[in-house]
Amino acid sequence: MFPDSKPSVARRPLAAPAGIVTPYDSARRTPGFDLAAFVHANFALPQAPGAVANAATPSMEDHIRALWPGLTRPPDTTDARSSLIPLPKPYVVPGGRFREVYYWDSYFTMLGLIQSGRTDLVRDMLDNFSYLIATVGHIPNGNRTYYLGRSQPPYFAAMVGLYARATDTARALVYLDAMEKEYAFWMDGADTLSIGHAYRRVVRLPGGVVLNRYWDDSNEPRPESYRPDVEIGQTLPESLRATFYRNARATAESGWDFSSRWMRDPKDLRTLETTDLIPVDLNSLLYNAERTIAAFAFVRNRGGDDTLFRHFTQRADARRRAILAMYDPKAGFFFDRRWRSGALVMDRPSLAAAAPLYFGIARDEQGKRVAARLEREFLKPGGFVTTNFASGQQWDGPNGWPPLEWLTIEGVRRYGRADLADRAASRWLDLLDRTYRATGRMMEKYDVVNTNKKAGGGEYPTQDGFGWTNGVALALCVEPSLARTCKD
Repeated sequence: MFPDSKPSVARRPLAAPAGIVTPYDSARRTPGFDLAAFVHANFALPQAPGAVANAATPSMEDHIRALWPGLTRPPDTTDARSSLIPLPKPYVVPGGRFREVYYWDSYFTMLGLIQSGRTDLVRDMLDNFSYLIATVGHIPNGNRTYYLGRSQPPYFAAMVGLYARATDTARALVYLDAMEKEYAFWMDGADTLSIGHAYRRVVRLPGGVVLNRYWDDSNEPRPESYRPDVEIGQTLPESLRATFYRNARATAESGWDFSSRWMRDPKDLRTLETTDLIPVDLNSLLYNAERTIAAFAFVRNRGGDDTLFRHFTQRADARRRAILAMYDPKAGFFFDRRWRSGALVMDRPSLAAAAPLYFGIARDEQGKRVAARLEREFLKPGGFVTTNFASGQQWDGPNGWPPLEWLTIEGVRRYGRADLADRAASRWLDLLDRTYRATGRMMEKYDVVNTNKKAGGGEYPTQDGFGWTNGVALALCVEPSLARTCKD
């Protein structure tokens, strides 16, 4: 009935489950049973997203600002029959098939909200994420019950830092306890973990340092992608299906679902090995969380007990040393690491290498060498390409993604390559603007290799809306060297 599993699993039953299952069991045995008619009679399908095109606005920048009201949802009401986890404050959704809040999307959306003067909405979203941390113990992938088994790249501390810089640290201090609790979720099991072992999202390496991986406690098909997961699972021996499903879920937690980055064979999705990898960008995010918690603890307890400050400073220092060891001096690049063997995954370079630059982890020489390789191998006519593998997966070439464009552009800028940052940003903004002028839409992702083609790959069609594209575009437009690109 549905080309995409997600709208199906987001359906709201119109009666109690027993009032649907019992008639179904009877009706499906009747000759001529019409499943589609039964579903439409017993379930409310998700409402189509509101119109997001506004081609009458004179510029892409004006268009984006006009989109915020259409992408903003009011506080939710509790509905026991809905899969939606109700949130107490307004929030911004990405758009298209994504009708709920998404965790890591929100950081990049917030970049644009701040440029639009909407720090009030940023605060509301931070309050919502704090609420989720307090009530379910972490920030799920999105506010749906079928996402509870996993989170997404942990940008909450980065969001708090963004809000603090846009307002003041005193206003952001209220989120310190939530940052600590979310950090505890990611570090669960670390204190009792022996060397060479992993538990949930933590791995203890030789030397004793604890790093993180992506994980999901469930080893069943993802409800929102049930059909594709089951179809792939059926091509595997039954003994391997649970491992595949867990890796598919862990990859969804990474946000890069899917990419050759996570596959032993870049052309075979069945070879996902995400839970065996220590991602360089995930650990860069947690380093930033440790530094942010330490800084906020210092401000809150100034002149008093500095235990929390020292504890998180020491953890950040240890993690930074481990991340620096994920740099290969011959390749001049950062790579993920296989935690079982200790080997760097050097045959699949990706834009994840920009994260240690964005968060200021790389040494100066390392940052410059990474920037040079990014310029040489990843800069394309429309911006930075995610990988140079054309696997057919959406987080591979030829696609460019707004969050990775932002991290890479601002990462190389931090290491003295403003020329490269501006060149890449100009190409990216030109692509966005030309697409907007041709279609009246902002898209989820773009083909940066052939800028005349629409981006593709993955489990669903390219979506329009689109929260993080809007946020990154507005944040880049404030650069004086790029302002003309946005306003012409």
